[in-house]
Amino acid sequence: MAFTRRSLLCTTAAAAIMATGRARPAAAADDILLGVSGPLTGPNAQYGAQWKDGFDLALADVGDTIGGRKLRYVFEDSQSDPRQAVGIAQKFVSNPAIVMELGDFSSPASMAASPIYQRAKLVQFGFTNSHPDFTKGGDYMWSSSLSQSDEQPKLAELAVKDLGFKRLGVIHLNTDWGRTSKDLFVKAAEALGATVTAAEGFLPDEKDFRPTLVRLRDSNPDALVILAYYADAALIARQTRQQGMKQPMVAVSSVYSPKLIELGGDAVEGIYLQSAYSPADPRPEVQTFIGHFRAKYGRDPDAFNAYAYDAMVIAHTLISQYGADRQAIHDGLPKVQVNTVLFGPARFDVTTRRILGPRYVRLQVKDGKFVVLAPGAKPA
Repeated sequence: MAFTRRSLLCTTAAAAIMATGRARPAAAADDILLGVSGPLTGPNAQYGAQWKDGFDLALADVGDTIGGRKLRYVFEDSQSDPRQAVGIAQKFVSNPAIVMELGDFSSPASMAASPIYQRAKLVQFGFTNSHPDFTKGGDYMWSSSLSQSDEQPKLAELAVKDLGFKRLGVIHLNTDWGRTSKDLFVKAAEALGATVTAAEGFLPDEKDFRPTLVRLRDSNPDALVILAYYADAALIARQTRQQGMKQPMVAVSSVYSPKLIELGGDAVEGIYLQSAYSPADPRPEVQTFIGHFRAKYGRDPDAFNAYAYDAMVIAHTLISQYGADRQAIHDGLPKVQVNTVLFGPARFDVTTRRILGPRYVRLQVKDGKFVVLAPGAKPA
């Protein structure tokens, strides 16, 4: 993939946003359209904004024209709500100009809509959908996201084998994604000889974690494991320290973002995590992406920007190589190879419909920055 800059696509979403927060299509008759279902408003709105930045940069880098036709995306606001995702799916499949769907943000929202995409034979590319069951919805469900069935055993290895923690208190988002992640982590940690002293869930709109943290504190863990997104993780870390709890913290890759440090401040200092993306990664794909992102937006990208960037590059490559046709895109996915930011040269496993050989970078927050954790590093 050439990382040369071209004129930026004036996307549908950027061109006009209605009062509802939905993008108003303004595409020409021969434009190639990608449907995006994701949050532009509501509690997860920041992730939709991060997606758009990644999409737009990708189209600037690889070009917004294929065979003389404009490649555009239509971003519909689902608020990452399963009911709204279903309505958007019905709208997308009925529009023959839409050749591929990207999203939704959460696995539950995507999985609610999967049967609609499967019946219509429109690829649903859930690039942030890490629930192991997402790609089991049918042969039109594909993902470049790390699966929790791969990630949680690796996270358990980090916490138990590498860092040496033996008594783990787990706090997790009480959704299907969070419960599945918790179950996978607990199983893997116990298989490594650790004890999970308590596993406590919290609701997506919860802001006061003190009662939950008291229960975790009373279970006497030697480390806390956070299975959440970065905004919740930052708040959990703050309230953990306010409660006087000094245990080290280990977190899932979905907390990785500069926003974690911005929102968490000193409370997230020392937190351990793993991610598919790190700005410290010296690979040319990563460093070029970071340079382009900084030049365009004046800040550092995070993993959600990178996932969105790669998703748009994958869509562009599929259409360029196999055609702007729903069936051609479906048939091209088992064969395509794409040079991605997150995984380097990447192909898909035709059985799991996920990236072959996912890679992880282990990180720690030190002095207000993410640094790569040295092999064999132990907690201070």
